Amino acid sequence: MIAALDHVQLAAPPASEPALRAYYGETLGMTEVPKPAALAANGGLWFAHGPVQLHLGIDPDFRPSHKAHPGLRVTDIDAFAARLTAYGAPVVWNEELPGYRRLYSEDPVGNRLEFLEPIG
Repeated sequence: MIAALDHVQLAAPPASEPALRAYYGETLGMTEVPKPAALAANGGLWFAHGPVQLHLGIDPDFRPSHKAHPGLRVTDIDAFAARLTAYGAPVVWNEELPGYRRLYSEDPVGNRLEFLEPIG
């Protein structure tokens, strides 16, 4: 039986780790988690914030994901949107999901990310 979602992995191009580290670490405020030694040689980065984990794996044939995306719950979405904007990340508001305020953004390599906050 499935008990929980352990992590989400997104792809990234070779040599993108510095830009990803700045975005996921500084912009999103996530903590970089050391990869196990057996996996570290493959490149990429792992990040966590509380129970949420995002893994970024290096793919030599990388194409950004413009449709598939993780949905990340945030608190104070207006302040979060301002933070994204201050760091130069795009913010596109979307009001199509009842009961939520949400926006879309992209990481530095073009992967789509959804950020949402329940209303009320």
